[in-house]
Amino acid sequence: MIASVSGVVAALAPTTAVIEVGGFGTAVQCTPATLAGLRIGQEARLATSLVVREDSLTLYGFTDDDERQTFELLQTASGVGPRLAQAMLSVHAPDALRIAVATGDEKALTAVPGIGKRGAQKLLLELKDRLGEPLGAHIAQQGPAAAPSWRDQLHAALIGLGYAAREADEAVTAVTPQAEAAPGGAPQVGHLLKAALQTLNRTR
Repeated sequence: MIASVSGVVAALAPTTAVIEVGGFGTAVQCTPATLAGLRIGQEARLATSLVVREDSLTLYGFTDDDERQTFELLQTASGVGPRLAQAMLSVHAPDALRIAVATGDEKALTAVPGIGKRGAQKLLLELKDRLGEPLGAHIAQQGPAAAPSWRDQLHAALIGLGYAAREADEAVTAVTPQAEAAPGGAPQVGHLLKAALQTLNRTR
């Protein structure tokens, strides 16, 4: 298992970072929040999880070991593969997911694209004793987990890709109608990022 990669960030794309490791460019699938913390040409360390399929080897990258472990624990629930686990971490931080599961917060889980009401109920039952206790403040103090703003995630991802704050603001505004039209009011940040990049390319 490849538990982590460290090296210079060679390239960034809407869903992928390329890290130079020992002379090789290693492609790592990341959430927008993880990508937002990376800068081309700078050193970076990502905790990683290697997913092996008959026809592919896919490396998923995370900001820390806790996020990586949560990614792997989520996949112990039936019906949760790496893509859905990554989508859950794109919407909620690990502690937010623990709080959502501990408090039975269906709404927090249905904020994740691909999870409906029945799916959320099933996940709450299966994950109840698997994710562990929240690492932050006590559940009673925090209450149900709330999904972070897609605007903040998208803006941070664009900044991480090297765009100026003004350009990021304009791109977020441009894709707002698309985001507001998303089913259930829960837009997928990865899709919005692609649309935002197309908008920026047209204006350059």
